[in-house]
Amino acid sequence: VTQALDRMSQGGIYDHLGGGYARYSTDAEWLAPHFEKMLYDNAQLIDLLRWCWCATGNSLFETRLRETIGWTLREMIAPDDSGGNGGFAATLDADSEGVEGKYYVWDAGEIETALGDDAALFFDAYDVTPTGNWEGHTILNRTAQPRGFTEAEESRLAACRETLLAIREKRIHPGWDDKVLADWNGLMIAAMANAGATFREPGWIDAARTAFDFVTGTMEKDGRLYHAWRAGRLNHTATLDDYAGMIRAALALFEATGAADCLAAATRWADVLETHYLDAEGGGYFFTAVDAEALIVRTKSAEDHATPAGNAVMAQNFARLYFLTGDPIWRTRADAVIAAFSGELERNFFPYATLMNAAELLQFAQQVVIVGDRSDDATQALLDTAFRSDTPNRVLSVIAPGAALPDSHPASGKGQIDGVPTAYVCVGTTCTLPLTDPVALAGALG
Repeated sequence: VTQALDRMSQGGIYDHLGGGYARYSTDAEWLAPHFEKMLYDNAQLIDLLRWCWCATGNSLFETRLRETIGWTLREMIAPDDSGGNGGFAATLDADSEGVEGKYYVWDAGEIETALGDDAALFFDAYDVTPTGNWEGHTILNRTAQPRGFTEAEESRLAACRETLLAIREKRIHPGWDDKVLADWNGLMIAAMANAGATFREPGWIDAARTAFDFVTGTMEKDGRLYHAWRAGRLNHTATLDDYAGMIRAALALFEATGAADCLAAATRWADVLETHYLDAEGGGYFFTAVDAEALIVRTKSAEDHATPAGNAVMAQNFARLYFLTGDPIWRTRADAVIAAFSGELERNFFPYATLMNAAELLQFAQQVVIVGDRSDDATQALLDTAFRSDTPNRVLSVIAPGAALPDSHPASGKGQIDGVPTAYVCVGTTCTLPLTDPVALAGALG
């Protein structure tokens, strides 16, 4: 995983000037991309970069995460009806002026003119040659140069990138698909909320919340979500993936901020799925609602494709709702989704990674409880530790002093020690001793 992510992050599939990853590479070395940038790809890569940084501490992953979020906030926010910030736009096209990649590629001469004395260093770092590395032009990448660069050289290279980005901004931009899609927004909202909590970047969490509020305020009508919005128009009744993505986003924001309305939105949308999408006979959820436009067949699947399968994401969502609320109905629903598709694993398990992860989460969740006030520095130190853990099965509950956990929670009845913010880590029915030191919490999280 880390090798692939490292090569992608240094290759031409990554936009070294503006941030963000292109849709896919056309070669074995991640050099020549199809230059289109998709919201859903970059959302999932932000989550992966965050998780791999937590696991390895590799500064490259943090750098690419920050740059990719920067690109998202700079270029991928669609305006709402009043001209303010709305949701996240869907895609940035590959073509400009009818030519694929024209906006992104360079010739050695124009870089030399722009950078002057720094051009030689930039050529060395970014694989720039007079003949180019792709159809007579250069796709900037850092895979060809194995040597390291000093801190001073990296500072010069950063200034070079800013210079070239300013020049590139004057070119004719690629086309922009500014549709706001509920399912893809769910992916980016969750990714940005998770990253904001991990790196203590409240601006990222605010941006995620703004997009979330746009979806709930503009794309929800009479208690039902819609799939797409553009230029004041709502289109198409929401699919299973829309609900699954937005419920996941709501739960990520709830863990990051404690906002009760996010948890309420998650439970409300989960009940809509139960009413309008459930396959009462076979289990699981159909892709379309029972009252949606008539189709020849109402499909139902738990196979991942370019995005995680809606049924599998819902199994994860139900598991999290169970651990966060203690309501057994959510465990029942999670079990039912997993049971509905478990037989598929005997035939071909490759497309079912999200479903298998959901089963793992349900069985072995690492429930982290922090008893404290989020505004308190000592509580925040424990939160930082929890969010920076690389465990994929973490479920976080922050409880105010004196508040109660659900009776079914293994840490029910436990509170602060000597009035100090206190954490507990529980797996199954077993919890650690009370932990007030972030280092001790990190050790318990393993």
